[in-house]
Amino acid sequence: MLTPRKAAMIAIFILTALYLLHSTNNQSSINPQQPAESPRAQIKDLVKEASTPRSTGQPESLNQDPSRPYPPPRQIATKKTGAQQPLADPASKSLREQLQYQFPYDPEGKFPAYIWQTWKYTPASGEFADSFRAAEASWTEKHPGFVHEVVTDEAAVYLLRHLYASVPEVVEAYKALPVPVMKADFFRYLILLARGGIYTDIDTTAIQSATEWLPKEVPRSTVGLVIGIEADPDRPDWKEWFSRRIQFCQWTIQAKPGHPVLRDLVATVTQETLRLKKKGPLSEKSLGKNIIEFTGPGIWTDAVFSYLNNPEYFKMEGRNVTWETFTGMETSKKVGDVVVLPITSFSPGVQQMNAKEPDDPMAFVKHEFEGSCLVRLF
Repeated sequence: MLTPRKAAMIAIFILTALYLLHSTNNQSSINPQQPAESPRAQIKDLVKEASTPRSTGQPESLNQDPSRPYPPPRQIATKKTGAQQPLADPASKSLREQLQYQFPYDPEGKFPAYIWQTWKYTPASGEFADSFRAAEASWTEKHPGFVHEVVTDEAAVYLLRHLYASVPEVVEAYKALPVPVMKADFFRYLILLARGGIYTDIDTTAIQSATEWLPKEVPRSTVGLVIGIEADPDRPDWKEWFSRRIQFCQWTIQAKPGHPVLRDLVATVTQETLRLKKKGPLSEKSLGKNIIEFTGPGIWTDAVFSYLNNPEYFKMEGRNVTWETFTGMETSKKVGDVVVLPITSFSPGVQQMNAKEPDDPMAFVKHEFEGSCLVRLF
């Protein structure tokens, strides 16, 4: 028999159930569960976000620049060898220490699947030269699944502001460099330090995928930097033609983020640029040295040799690493966590210094020498 007491209890139960069901439905409509975004979806979101004009204090024409798809791709979380420790009073730390904190080096991590290039225009622009299109496309064709970005000179400033927001003197130095080719040099070191992957000049053609650059017997977890030889001039007058007896090329570099060679070079260029800037506006003449020595393959080669001979990183066995370590190479050589490729790998077909042709098994990248130096000066 349904008594008034039982009827009241049933009514309370039904009302409570209806209330809970209504609350659950409202919460689901406000915060629906979303599946985890893929890396490409994340990049698409960031491109859309960066394409939306913002108030930046800059002229409106800059805010509406359609060629600025930045900030860059989010980095996918990877296993770290150690937790990042708070940096006490960053302002009191040296520039190298700040860079090390912001961009820690994980030697056992993977090489990021990024390909970075820089030029005056993107391939989507009608101003992008037809002579570069096949070369630029070769990197995407040989590296399916990689994120491939051609960063315009104008967009590079916004990208670097984002990456180096906590180290503003780096961006200040970049903007102070007086010649476009110097900015292009500095950009490759900056993007690889912050994001890693492959930097390659716009006039290079990928002959083989980067997955083939290292010998199969070399564990990728033991390598943090892959470079090639640009010049190995075995002649008495080599100083008339090249800046170093062994010169490493910097038109193509593969690196893991935070590599110490890149960190040291970024700090060196930043500090020297800002030191000179204090004396007045910079010009190519006021630098006191040529571009090759200030940002180009001269200082790049020095930074590599300095690292390979630094007892803080390697146990020295009484013999320095010099040009003699690499002269005459025909196969790759690993020193510490750096793999040096022979001249054929990034300079095939130059018909000098024992470089072989582009069909050689050790030929990985072909450089046409069209977009790097004189063309970039203006």
